[in-house]
Amino acid sequence: MITGDALVALAMLIYFVVIITIGFVYAKRSNSSTDEYFIGGRKVGPWFTALSAEASDMSGYLLMGIPGLAYFFGASEAMWTCIGLAIGTYLNWLFVAKRLRKYSVRAGNAITIPAFFSNRFHDSKNILSTIAALIILLFFCVYTGSCFVTCGKLFHTLFGLDYATMMIFGAIVVFLYTMVGGYLSVVATDFVQGCLMFFALAVVMIGSLTAVGGVDATVAFLQNIPGYLDGTAQVVPLMDENTGVQMVEGDTPLFGEPGEFGVLTIISTLAWGLGYFGMPQVLVRFLGIRSAAEVRTSRIIAVVWVVISMVCALCIGFIGRAMLPTYFGTNAAAENIFIVVAQMILPAFMCGVVVSGILAASMSSASSYLLITGSSVAENIFRGVIKRDATDQQVMIVSRLTLVVVLLLGIFIAIDENSVIFQVVSYAWAGLGASFGPLMLCSLYWRRTTKQGALAGMLTGALSVVIWHNFIKPLGGVFGIYELLPAFLLSLLAIFIVSKLTPEPEAAVLEEFDTYMDEDVFAEDSEGEKEKAAA
Repeated sequence: MITGDALVALAMLIYFVVIITIGFVYAKRSNSSTDEYFIGGRKVGPWFTALSAEASDMSGYLLMGIPGLAYFFGASEAMWTCIGLAIGTYLNWLFVAKRLRKYSVRAGNAITIPAFFSNRFHDSKNILSTIAALIILLFFCVYTGSCFVTCGKLFHTLFGLDYATMMIFGAIVVFLYTMVGGYLSVVATDFVQGCLMFFALAVVMIGSLTAVGGVDATVAFLQNIPGYLDGTAQVVPLMDENTGVQMVEGDTPLFGEPGEFGVLTIISTLAWGLGYFGMPQVLVRFLGIRSAAEVRTSRIIAVVWVVISMVCALCIGFIGRAMLPTYFGTNAAAENIFIVVAQMILPAFMCGVVVSGILAASMSSASSYLLITGSSVAENIFRGVIKRDATDQQVMIVSRLTLVVVLLLGIFIAIDENSVIFQVVSYAWAGLGASFGPLMLCSLYWRRTTKQGALAGMLTGALSVVIWHNFIKPLGGVFGIYELLPAFLLSLLAIFIVSKLTPEPEAAVLEEFDTYMDEDVFAEDSEGEKEKAAA
């Protein structure tokens, strides 16, 4: 007789086989050139673009981080974070996607975000692209580590297997299909994984709600927890000083008087949405979409997917607290609520399918981080600075060597099984959002932005996140806000001041800015493929 664990494992094995097969299917086409390997030759349709962008963005924190945060601390932080992310998703697609798709072609056919910055400002020494690539390398190693944490926690919770061993196994699988298949395999697997994540969230939310007795029963239970459903209150679990675990009395978890989740804190939490303007894993999808005219379709698909998915993730955390009020004693442990609920309410094989959604979330994101980091280092540092006459083959070799480095660093970061996924992601998100977000907006909308201003903005954003997170935020009070908000504003200020203090851009840069949205500059054929500039 086949055991339940065997059926769960079978479903997950099928998932692994499908994902790796997709990587090999696209291998030949992807390896034909760097343009194909890094952005799929700009031939990706709206559905693949939308779901790939969101699946790569919504890493393990969607299925584990957000439900865990909602379970342990109630509605306030998780809810406002999700609202900020939903708004940021919409605004990014509305204000950045179409313009970046057009400008990237106008600016020397840039195929990476660092290359776009250097080409946009005619940075012949590639200083901007080198600094941008180093920032990506720094923060994407942290991001990649958060995805590997997800893999380790999943297998440890499901089967009791060693966390470190399974974390490394998941990391190697992601590495293999990213290295072999390039951008097209990442986009294709992201599409499959985006569909699976959506299905998994919906099934677990509906199933858990039915199991707990419906909406009324859930709300009635949660209303007894001080401040739990109040978006302006901070839930305070009472923790045992010796064990660091939430105290319980019988079957009741203990909470203190809720703290205030004030206006400044709400604004700080909503600031998560600002990060989208600087997320390379999302922005690169804008470069690869088949046609700027298809951006609107992608925007609708992406926003609908994000809103429904995050509502489901929040509800799973809330319902989980009503179902299993004392099951998890720490925030780190609570991030397993999705897995435990799925095991409780679903048949074994279906549980395996659903929890594969967690693998989908982490693997789709990790593959994007690996690919973008590899492309940035190989294209922008190796070919941009070290060996300008490098061939496509040499660039792809360096890219794959970079993947190995990021893989090892990500594993090192993820080796601690007590890591809280949400906290790890929030740090990397702030770093990338503050480094690139203000510069991206200024690059697309302010013609007076100078190369020196761009460099000042990137460095200010990155350093502000590190300094604020490690030295200022611990002071608490008004300084306890999410580091992305002050760092984003400081980066904007640096770009403005330095650009005003330096000579305006040369005529060629201004001419490109004034004409990049002109439909006559670049014609798109019936299949949406780019053509060369008429000049």
